[in-house]
Amino acid sequence: MSQLHRSGCPINLTLEVLGDKWSLLILRDVIFADKRHFREWLQSPEGIASNILSDRLAMLVDEGLLTRASDPSHRQKVIYSLTEKSIALVPVLVQIGIWGRTFLPANEEASQMSRTLEDGGPALWEEIMTGLRERHLGHLPTA
Repeated sequence: MSQLHRSGCPINLTLEVLGDKWSLLILRDVIFADKRHFREWLQSPEGIASNILSDRLAMLVDEGLLTRASDPSHRQKVIYSLTEKSIALVPVLVQIGIWGRTFLPANEEASQMSRTLEDGGPALWEEIMTGLRERHLGHLPTA
């Protein structure tokens, strides 16, 4: 076990990467809203500050959850893409949304996506993950 981690517990290790206030929201926006540029995240309703966004994006790239590349449509922009590691979080994000909708005062409009994902079940989640692999990885993974 590395000295960089508090413990080797899988939950602890996951929270060390994803347990801050913003990382899952950034990934949520890439996965479900196709946000891929810095400025798009600044417009999210949660109101992330630009310095925090910059820090979290760098951490997500360092952890292998996002990749960063020059945007071919605009040479002064960068575009962020998901990796297989982050695409695998789709079922986790769905379950977090279901839990939040069930036990917290989520509003109806914000709950629509969660309800659709719950109703669609794992077959819909896999369909979403396949689409994300095509869009972000450029191919379908081999079996």
